[in-house]
Amino acid sequence: MDKPNKSDEYWKTKLTDAQYRVCRQKGTEKPFSGSLLHNTMPGKYLCVCCEADLFGHDAKYDSGSGWPSFFEPLSYENLKLTPDFSLGQMRIEVGCKNCQAHLGHVFDDGPKPTGKRYCINSVALKFMPKK
Repeated sequence: MDKPNKSDEYWKTKLTDAQYRVCRQKGTEKPFSGSLLHNTMPGKYLCVCCEADLFGHDAKYDSGSGWPSFFEPLSYENLKLTPDFSLGQMRIEVGCKNCQAHLGHVFDDGPKPTGKRYCINSVALKFMPKK
């Protein structure tokens, strides 16, 4: 895994423009535009910046929101949850604890068993197919 304290210049050379805007500048991709939105292959989803394990295919579901959605992470230890007041409302930002990448947000309107919807940008994820 990449070390967390990399410079902006490092990230600009490692990531695409879209990945940099989302992961390092807390942007978002347009709904229904992400390459992993409809992915149903077995495997796991990693942080695109540092390759930390984030989500498994068995926790992915179609929320209809326009972004890949998961009801739980592979490991809560790899996520950093932070209050986000950026749009005049309180949301919970989901970030990678290892490299501080912005991934998306988590909401309390997901399916059982957790009731959570981790709404994650496709460009923030790297899919690793199951071998």
